Amino acid sequence: MDYISGTLVSTTEEIADMADLATRALPVAARFLVNATLAFVCYLIGSKLIGWATGLLRKGLQKKGVEVTTGEYVVSGIQILARTVLILVIVGQLGLQQGTIVAAIGSLGVGIGLALQGAATNLAGGILLLVHKPFKVGDFIVEVSEGNEGFVKEISLLYTTLVSLGGRTITIPNQKLTDASVVNMTASGFWILDITVGIHYDDDLRRAKEIMLDVIRNDPAVLQDMDIMCALTSLGEHSVDLTVRAYTAVSDHFTADWRVRENIKLAFDEAGITIAFNQLDVHLDAPAPLPAERD
Repeated sequence: MDYISGTLVSTTEEIADMADLATRALPVAARFLVNATLAFVCYLIGSKLIGWATGLLRKGLQKKGVEVTTGEYVVSGIQILARTVLILVIVGQLGLQQGTIVAAIGSLGVGIGLALQGAATNLAGGILLLVHKPFKVGDFIVEVSEGNEGFVKEISLLYTTLVSLGGRTITIPNQKLTDASVVNMTASGFWILDITVGIHYDDDLRRAKEIMLDVIRNDPAVLQDMDIMCALTSLGEHSVDLTVRAYTAVSDHFTADWRVRENIKLAFDEAGITIAFNQLDVHLDAPAPLPAERD
C-alpha cells in the first residue's frame, strides 16, 4: 500500500507540474502567435507599400526622362534596401534581437559572397555599364569576342539580354561585356546601308553605277538629306565590285537592305548587266601539226 500510495503521489505531482508548465507556456505561445500574425500582416502591408512606392518612383523617373537602364538600377537598389528594413522591423516584432540577426546575416553574406564571386564580378560589370553607358536598351550591339549580336532588351544587375535578328534570346554576363570589345551599331541614331555588288568586266561600269544610285535614291527608307554615294571598291579576279552607301533610321535598316538588294538585281536584269560569279574558263589550243616524215 505504501508503494502504491507513493506512486500515486508521484504521478499527481508530475501532472501538477505539467499543468503548471502548460499554464505558463500558454501565454507565451499565445503572445508568439499574436506577434507572428502581426509580423505576417506587417510583411504583406510593407510589401504592398514598397511595390506601390517603387512603381511611383519608376513612373516619375520615366517622366523625368531618366534612361531606362539607370532607372531600373535605382528602383532595384531601393527595393532591396526597403525590404531589408522591413525584415528587420518584422524581426523586432517577433521579439528577436536585431543585432544578432544582423550579425548572422552579415556572416551569411560573407559566405555567399565567397561562393558567388562570379556573380559579384557580373554585378560590378553591371555598375560599370550603368556609369559608362556604352549602350542602352534598344541599341543593336555586337559582342566581338564570341560574335553575339542583337538588340538590347534588358540590362539587369548581373546579365544583359539581347534579341537576335532571328528572334533568339541571348543572355550575356555583364563582366564579358565590360572586358570584351562591343560595337554599338546604332548609337548615332542611324545606320549605314552598305551594299556591294560585283559585275562582269565586260559590263558598262558607268551604267551600273547610275542604276545603283537610282535604286537607292528612290527607296523610301533612305535618308535623302545624308550622303549617298556609289564607288568602285575592288577589281577582283572575277568581278568589278561596286559599293553603294547611304543611311537609314535604325528601325528601317534591315527591310531597306533587303529591298535595295532585290531592286538592284531586278534593275540589272532589265539593263542586261550581269552580276559576276566565280568561274573557270578553260581554253584548249589545237595540237601543233606533226613534222613531215623524211623520205
